[in-house]
Amino acid sequence: MRYAFVADDIRSPWHTRLEAGIDEVMTVHGHERVDDALAAGLVFHRVCPDAPRPFRRRSRATFVVGVAEAPLAADVLRPAYAVLVRSMSNLLIYGGMADDRDPGTYMVTPELGCYPAAGAPGGAAFFEEVYARIAPLATSHLVIDNLFDEDLDPELHGGTRVTGELSEAAHTLDRWALFPAPYPVAEILGPEDYRHLRHVFGIGGLSYGNLSARQDRHRFWMSASGVDKGKVGTVGRDVLLVKGYDPAADAIRLSVPPGAAPLRVSVDAVEHWQVYERHPEIGAMIHIHAWVDDVPTTEINYPCGTVEMGRAMADLFDAAPHAERTIIGLRNHGITATGPDFPDILARLEHRVRTQVPMT
Repeated sequence: MRYAFVADDIRSPWHTRLEAGIDEVMTVHGHERVDDALAAGLVFHRVCPDAPRPFRRRSRATFVVGVAEAPLAADVLRPAYAVLVRSMSNLLIYGGMADDRDPGTYMVTPELGCYPAAGAPGGAAFFEEVYARIAPLATSHLVIDNLFDEDLDPELHGGTRVTGELSEAAHTLDRWALFPAPYPVAEILGPEDYRHLRHVFGIGGLSYGNLSARQDRHRFWMSASGVDKGKVGTVGRDVLLVKGYDPAADAIRLSVPPGAAPLRVSVDAVEHWQVYERHPEIGAMIHIHAWVDDVPTTEINYPCGTVEMGRAMADLFDAAPHAERTIIGLRNHGITATGPDFPDILARLEHRVRTQVPMT
């Protein structure tokens, strides 16, 4: 993957050492630096922690790693998370001098991961540790584009039993307080940052989760992105029929009624598509940003909406004795549960779900 650095007006010795080390480790792992950020799949965005601004992706499938230098306090997560949110980064490298301690560098994720990297920027081991956190972004293929075909069968315009069950399942999860997010972001962010979070990521916050259910062998219904899942229900707008992944366009293709005003389908559509294609016995899936103990878990924290995440999920279902009725963990992210239908999945999840996702 090509990568770039942006915001050259922000620079310090810490930034310079970090950038040189990242250049070296990215080159070792086969990545190419480019000057044009819009030609890069991964952007390292230097941000000012006092006034962070987002890198404008311009609707491109671009991952952003924010890089911010600030004095380190005992509670790193609280100020760092606000920077991550306001800069709209997929990952934040946050570091600087600490009172009465050595300089430190932390990796902060939207799921509230906050991982120290050993020591100040300098040695090869440090940058390999940093790269280990960057690698899931730097090696992933993100699919975010949608193609809407106005060819939905007329008999499906009003929905089906399946879309009705999808809506009811979403309402149930909302009553369980699993939407919008199990992460205590309101406690970590100040009022202004929390308002910004709700505005940027949609009503309810970062972590809606999603639901999908099979229509036939190659098509499935799925909830839209950024919609309040407690209000899901309108076919062709917030419940969408996915026809599959179009490799030529690198986009998810969907059927909608003529004249519809559809929302974008959930970013996880490419993952669900891979699982449904490989496992025709699966009838429905629920993904929530919560946790169930003692379930098989992906080894790498690939981002949502990537081919790699879908492949890792499908591999776990391959290994399950009953892929059609199982629960898998997505490392540092949440769970996905399968079943013949939504009532079956909900019955198996109830009383087992923990709202806090363990971070490793």
